[in-house]
Formats: sequence, C-alpha cells, structure tokens
Amino acid sequence: MTGRADTAVAADRRRVNRAALRAGLWVGMAAAALVAGVTTATVAVMIGASRPDRGGPHGGRRSRVIDLDLVVPLTVALGLLGAVALAVLAWYAARRAAAPLADALRVQRAFVADAGHELRTPLTTLSSRIQLAQHRATHGGDVVEALAGLRRDADAMDAALTDLLVAAETAAGGRSDRTAVTSVADAAADAVAVTEPRAAERGIRLIVEVPPDAAAAATRAALGRALIALLDNAVRHSPPGGTVVIHADTAGRRVRIRVADQGPGITGIDPERLFERFTRAAAPAEGRPHGFGLGLSLVRDIAVRFGGDVAVESTSPQGTVFVLRLPKARRSARPA
Repeated sequence: MTGRADTAVAADRRRVNRAALRAGLWVGMAAAALVAGVTTATVAVMIGASRPDRGGPHGGRRSRVIDLDLVVPLTVALGLLGAVALAVLAWYAARRAAAPLADALRVQRAFVADAGHELRTPLTTLSSRIQLAQHRATHGGDVVEALAGLRRDADAMDAALTDLLVAAETAAGGRSDRTAVTSVADAAADAVAVTEPRAAERGIRLIVEVPPDAAAAATRAALGRALIALLDNAVRHSPPGGTVVIHADTAGRRVRIRVADQGPGITGIDPERLFERFTRAAAPAEGRPHGFGLGLSLVRDIAVRFGGDVAVESTSPQGTVFVLRLPKARRSARPA
C-alpha cells in the first residue's frame, strides 16, 4: 500500500499545484485586462471631456483643457468598478483553486462512512462465530471449523479495507481495475460466507445459482463487497424463514447478477433514490435491523467504477429483485 499511497499523494499534490497555477494565471490575466481597460476608459473619458484651449495655439501646437470636476469623479468610479471586478475574479479563481481540497474532504468523509459500513457485516459475522466457538469450547466440542470461519472473515475484512483504500487512492480507476477479472461464483461464495451466519440467525436460506464460467471485469474484493451489501440488504428485509437467491447470467457483453428477496417490497420512496447516500426506504418490520442508507450507494459506486450499473429490476409485496450489471471479462484475461 505504501507505493500506491505515495503515488496518490503525488497525484494530489500535482492537482493542487495545477489548480494554484490556474488561479494565479486567472488573477494575473484578469488584473492585466482590468488595468488596460481602466486605463483605456480613463484616457477616453479625459479626451471626451476635454475642450480646445480658447487661448489659441502655443508654439504652433493646439492644446486642450481637461475639466477636472468631471474627469476625476469618473476616473474614481472606473477605478472602484475595476477593483470590484478584480475582487470578483479573484474570488472565482480562489474557489476553483480550492476545489481539489473540497474533493479531498469529500473523499475522506466518504471513506470513513464507507469503511464503517463495510466493516459492520463482517464484524457481526465475527461476533457470531466467536460466540459459536466459545459455546463449543465450553462443551468440549470441535472449534476447528469455527476458527477457520473466523480466519475467512478476517481475510474478508482485510480485502474489503484494501479495496476501499485502493478505490480512494485511485478514484479515476487504476490499471488493475481496467484489467481485472473475477469469477462471479467465487465472489458469490465469499459474500455468502460472510452473510450466512446473520441469515441463519433468522432462518433465511441463501441460494446461489451462478454458472461456473461466469466472469466479470471487476476485482474479486470489489465484487464481493457489492454482493455482501446486496445480500445484507436482502436478508434485512426478508421475513424469518424466507429465501434469498443470487442468480447470474450473461447477456451480450454484460454479466447480470440478480439478488432476489421475499420482503414486502420498496415503499415510500422512488426505487432509484435508494442508490443515493443515506437514503432509506420505509422502516423494516419490527424485529428487523435497520440500515444506514450506505450499502446500496456503495454497490452503485462499485458498479460505476468498473463500467457497470445497478438498478431495481422489480419490486412488489412478494419481494424485490436488484440487478447488478458489469462488463463481461475477456477470455484472455486472468482471474484476480
């Protein structure tokens, strides 16, 4: 991560320097233009307000008399107008120069919120597995399987945080993003492994219907994060004893991944608004955990990052289907 972090810091510094240079050029050019304009206007006013000297020529040259009572106020007014115009242009240039800093603060806030949300589901799974391991250890049972699950969950958390850092450092998409390819079945298995303990607590079955040859042009960590968010949302809104299905197929150059639940459907909000940050639908039924309005926005961010999209395909009192569409991986590419 050190090399990527240094590259990102250098890129940020270059953006700030370019913005400062543009601001300096804007102010310099604007000041030169205003000085030239005010000077030209002042000279024009002086010439226009002058009158021939009635005293006649002096040394063969004609002279003109300037009425200071008229010229001085006009000159002062032009100077004040130029100063105001320069202040406005300087404000605009400074605002443009500060834009990279505002973007950096926005990315920082988004990363903190995203990291907190991404860790919530793995931490819940970790807590469940620890309780299971403690129960088995207390009763002399085998804890090897529980420990293996804890290791998988820790690896999932590490992968999620790493991918978040990579996405934050290379907001425009790095080379690894453009060449990534992942088995959808493997990413779905990762997501199910993280989400299953929480689903089991409510008696919800997770069914995976993904062909083994389906491959998406995305990193495994990012696709796993997207599927975890979709599964977490589906489990949260499904009734106890319900079923959540992950289905994948290909259509042209796209891989379509659908996550279907048996919840009450989306009510009280336009389905497209669900992908905005901190936007939530009507509160789930009593006893179901409420989200923070970040999971689906993260899915959209991941989809856009790899040239895809996500949408609500259908919703009704019988359930909701989300569809995640990503570019299909090229056959020559290697799995991430």
